[in-house]
Amino acid sequence: MSISKIDCSTKQAIQTYQESQLTKALQYVAIHSRFYKAHFRNNNINPLAIRTLKDLVEIPVTTKNDLQRHNWDFLCVPKEEVGDFAITSGTLGAPVTIGLTKSDLMRLAQNEYSSFLCADGSSRDRYQLMLTLDRQFMAGIAYYEGLKKLGAGIIRVGPGAPDMQFDSILRYEPTCLIAVPSFLVKLVEYVKQQGQNLSATSVKKAICIGESIRNNDFSLNEIGKRIKATWDISLYSTYASTEMQTAFTECSFGVGGHHNPELIIVELLNENGEPVKAGEPGEVTITTLGVEGMPLIRYNTGDISIGHDQPCVCGRNTMRLGPILGRRQQMIKLKGTTLYPPAVSELLNKTKGVYDHVAEVTTSALGTDSLTLYLLIEDAAVKQRVINSFNSKLRVTPDVKIVDRSELDKLQLARGRKIARFLDNRKT
Repeated sequence: MSISKIDCSTKQAIQTYQESQLTKALQYVAIHSRFYKAHFRNNNINPLAIRTLKDLVEIPVTTKNDLQRHNWDFLCVPKEEVGDFAITSGTLGAPVTIGLTKSDLMRLAQNEYSSFLCADGSSRDRYQLMLTLDRQFMAGIAYYEGLKKLGAGIIRVGPGAPDMQFDSILRYEPTCLIAVPSFLVKLVEYVKQQGQNLSATSVKKAICIGESIRNNDFSLNEIGKRIKATWDISLYSTYASTEMQTAFTECSFGVGGHHNPELIIVELLNENGEPVKAGEPGEVTITTLGVEGMPLIRYNTGDISIGHDQPCVCGRNTMRLGPILGRRQQMIKLKGTTLYPPAVSELLNKTKGVYDHVAEVTTSALGTDSLTLYLLIEDAAVKQRVINSFNSKLRVTPDVKIVDRSELDKLQLARGRKIARFLDNRKT
């Protein structure tokens, strides 16, 4: 495992470095960003007066709505200098375009290079990419460029059925997979049905993207347990977003995604926009460092997490982000009970006989939240089992509808390139 110099520096040294880069970032957007010029002017902010990380609270946050309404006002370079146009998935509204310069693409490669090293990667590994590199998906190009920098072998299989993925594993003998965890569960089930043994293959580890594999105490959640039950490989959880152009990746000790302090400043804020106390959940709010095309200052990601500041056993002194508890905008309130989509998915994943699902939240005739579960299940008896579990564990009673695979596929793929297991169709 290779650790960068700044990752193992003292907390004070990391803070000093970040503050020097923050000054540069603020001066840059004050000159080149139409949005931040207006943002600073309208809020009487003198960017030169913001010198420390604590001073950041003087700047009002930037929101997803700002990016959606003023997308091109964030661009700090002429469009002809943009080397790649990436878009967000549109989970929380209209997709947003992020323009990356050649310098930003190099930064993206450096981020993933550091992330792969953190996840015990090396040039001797072969990585099977089980995700798309097209459709303006930033993660695909990020992984690809990071692996090139690492010097590892790359098998660009893309998304596809378990049989195709397993055939590629046997053919090319990758040592690591990059995939959505719930798909790895499907792969495990497929190989088991074929009478084959995944543990006998070349795969030794998996980088898990898009979904968490851990609970708040860092133990494996139900998806993680299902993978490990019959496949003894190392699992590394990750967290990232297109807007931040940075990833948080676990080391082998699996106690949160490590912060890359040279690339991003992280704050965790409460509902009032104030920093939370240590150990409390807060909204991940980021300030990008070293971004040339579309830098962001105090951007609310909408994701709720807990930060951990204790030094890691691996030797890094950087902050670690715990599993994402949910998205602030996706919080569900049902008859006095508050919950997030990951809690719904975790309970369904634990329920025997539930093969796959989509949860939809809508607005009832009374103006309150209403939860409907679309389930692909073993038999009709499973429906009551699900209702009983929700009543006893979450204290809510959802509406449950049994669907076939084709109906569920339409629901899961209705929003674009990512499989969606939560649909927020509430009236705004």
